[in-house]
Amino acid sequence: MAQTETDGQEVLETREWVDSLDYVLSQGGPVRAGRLLQQLSLHARRAAGVNLPFTATTPYQNTIAAPQQAPFPGSQEMERRIKSLVRWNALAMVVRANKIQEGIGGHISTFASAATLYEVAFNHFFQAKTESGDRDFVYFQGHAAPGIYARAYLEGRIPKEKLENFRRELKPGGGLSSYPHPWLMPNFWEFPTVSMGLGPIQAIYHARFIRYLENRGLKESTGGKVWAFLGDGEMDEPESLGSITLASRENLDNLIFVVNCNLQRLDGPVRGNGKIIQELEAIFRGAGWNVIKVIWGSDWDSLIRNDRDGILVRRLGEISDGQYQKYFVESGAYFRQNLFGTDPRLLKMVEHLSDEQLARMRLGGHDPIKVHAAYRAAVDHAGSPTIILAKTIKGYGLGEAGEGKNITHQQKKLNEEELELFRSRFGIPIPDDELHNAPFYRPSDDSAEIKYMQARRQQLGGYMPQRKVCATPLKPVPEAHFEEFYKGTEGREASTTMVFVRLLAKLLRDPELGKLIVPIIPDEARTFGMEALFRQVGIYSSVGQLYEPVDMDTLLYYKEAKNGQILEEGITEAGSMCSFIAAGTAYANHGINTIPFFIYYSMFGFQRIGDLIWAAADMRCRGFLVGGTAGRTTLAGEGLQHQDGHSHVLALPVPNLMAYDPAFAYEIAIIIQDGIKRMYVDQESIFYYLTVTNEPLPMPEMPKDANVREGILRGLYRFKTSDAPDQKLRAQLLGSGTIMYEVLKAQTILKEKYGVAADVWSVTSYKELYRNANDCERWNMLHPGESPKMPFVTQTLKDAPGPFIAASDYMKVLPESLAKWVPGQFVSLGTDGFGRSESRVALRDFFEVDAKHIVLATLGALAREKKISLDVVKQAIRDLGIDQEKPNPATS
Repeated sequence: MAQTETDGQEVLETREWVDSLDYVLSQGGPVRAGRLLQQLSLHARRAAGVNLPFTATTPYQNTIAAPQQAPFPGSQEMERRIKSLVRWNALAMVVRANKIQEGIGGHISTFASAATLYEVAFNHFFQAKTESGDRDFVYFQGHAAPGIYARAYLEGRIPKEKLENFRRELKPGGGLSSYPHPWLMPNFWEFPTVSMGLGPIQAIYHARFIRYLENRGLKESTGGKVWAFLGDGEMDEPESLGSITLASRENLDNLIFVVNCNLQRLDGPVRGNGKIIQELEAIFRGAGWNVIKVIWGSDWDSLIRNDRDGILVRRLGEISDGQYQKYFVESGAYFRQNLFGTDPRLLKMVEHLSDEQLARMRLGGHDPIKVHAAYRAAVDHAGSPTIILAKTIKGYGLGEAGEGKNITHQQKKLNEEELELFRSRFGIPIPDDELHNAPFYRPSDDSAEIKYMQARRQQLGGYMPQRKVCATPLKPVPEAHFEEFYKGTEGREASTTMVFVRLLAKLLRDPELGKLIVPIIPDEARTFGMEALFRQVGIYSSVGQLYEPVDMDTLLYYKEAKNGQILEEGITEAGSMCSFIAAGTAYANHGINTIPFFIYYSMFGFQRIGDLIWAAADMRCRGFLVGGTAGRTTLAGEGLQHQDGHSHVLALPVPNLMAYDPAFAYEIAIIIQDGIKRMYVDQESIFYYLTVTNEPLPMPEMPKDANVREGILRGLYRFKTSDAPDQKLRAQLLGSGTIMYEVLKAQTILKEKYGVAADVWSVTSYKELYRNANDCERWNMLHPGESPKMPFVTQTLKDAPGPFIAASDYMKVLPESLAKWVPGQFVSLGTDGFGRSESRVALRDFFEVDAKHIVLATLGALAREKKISLDVVKQAIRDLGIDQEKPNPATS
């Protein structure tokens, strides 16, 4: 009896406190109520040591209560009809494609769950152009592409013929790419997003880059937003969460994440035994984001409002996501018994609802009113980025064909009965006798639906997505910036990294070009000797420099500034690459020809962030990737994890990437000069990979030969002719990068000790030579009756006598890619294998790319051609001190 009295007293006390709080809310509003709760918590802690249990989450209910919802500004019925048309055509596109060609693929279910999320945004939020001339940027979820195509079809932007060729781009008249790909659809898509996780991190750095442009005075400050539509399963990718603190640290209130929480990934639940919405809320709240949960639709409002004791919200928070999926596919009776049946009070709450009504209660992500309220709050929020967590059902509307089931992601076909149910559910006017073809449906241009959607987009500034290049081509860079590098260093030593930094500093001082250059560094400026740029152009900080740096009294102190030019990203190659992409696509996104130079440890480029580099290629990105401390043997002492002998091999697959491994200062100058011209004057959709090293070496003067410039850019030229051209024994030595100096040493040894006259060739780009040779081969194959074309490498070397020995600081496969087109015996030396912590001399001996091994390879090739005896080669091994029994570097 005493316990009952105590329980009753607690209930009474709780009710009194709740009533008091309601009074404060009615009189002072939520802000005053929040302050009061904070004061009460503080008082309880001070007076009695009461510490509230820590929680990083809020209850499992909508963040925005029904009374605080912004009013819905459009016609709900009209927008429902439009959304139904989009749904049908998206479904029809995938179903038809798989009827025509078995297994062509496509995804129905992602857009089916996200249709409301997109339609509300299209009708009320996506600004194609604001009054100030700015716009929004949208990273569409890749698997939702059919829905975006379907809407563009209704808008009259994509003809029916292209929808019929979804995923069949090679058909006459063209088709539609599977996912968002700007390379394939350069007037439509802006951002490739279907490689999971790349959309979120790119959106963050794009939003930050917009602020960078504004703070540097290159762009007016406006209200444009960056939207990223993501999947809850996608949030498991490291890139999805890896940079979220940057967004809050930079106060990026121009950034909005919308996570479609349909609780499913490809194989099953995202968190079967947990709650993904609560997990993500904790992560993003902890990172300083504004979190808005959209869990329950309007059908739930009255239940939650009448839940005075919180038992319903508590029960909703107890259920795992895996169990929620079960509820979605079962009957209303099952829902009643298993969710509400655990407590008589819960059953009492829903006794007025039939099983059918319970089964039809919408989730928040399918309710336009709830979604609109969340978007409105996100757009109006200031001071931090926003994430909207919207709960949906994967495959919503597919019914028995796959709604909410584990197979839903792979759903590509529907039978006639399933098509009929879908058609009837969404009211699509297609007769039964045509259903088997899953025909597209578009009302006439003067229909109410088409007029409504066109009017909404007109009011919001135009269509989206749409990619427009509006940057004006730059003028050619003055030759004067490059001339000093043609002269060499007159005996002084300089690394190619030093040369690059010197050239970059000169370009930054150009009154026209300088402001457009964006230096990007992942916390290695001092490693690359770039600290002088701190004072010259400053390091970008959105708040300036709020402290006195410890090295303030030195000349090259760490200088941060609100209008700073250097993006000093910290230790994140992925984040730095996203800044590179944002800067390298600004010519299309913002009409500004920013020129990014991203310098980094070459080992941590293609190997670590190859997926982002591939995305940059897809986006027609421009700029210079600069791999510092490049090559397997130039980075003395660092060892296996740092020594790069394969980045140029990994650069081969990227179609629009120009890859160069220069040895000399003048080569770097000519490559960068031509790169700026091709990308920003001629407007080519290419970008560059340039490797530089940290080994100080004398930089020679540029040869006077008129063909040198062309050879540098095409990949090959003769750098140094033998001074004994009449010698009986001849050979050709090919070098590149820092190994060029070993080749030059080998040239001298061959002449002085073995009577071999060798010419030295500089190979600036194996990739360019390989590409050109394959172009010629292809043309010759397709034009058998015409004079064959000769590859540049063959044409350049055709009169060169003797065997060809190529030495590179990269894997042997790089030079060997040219073997079939070299007009003679070809030997490749390279650095296959793991790196070692050693000196440069020891490393080059270990990998067999130093001068003595180049000499040995040359003599061995001459012996195979019967021009010298094997005894000469054997004696050379002894004379040169080569260990014949040393471990194979490729496998040791």
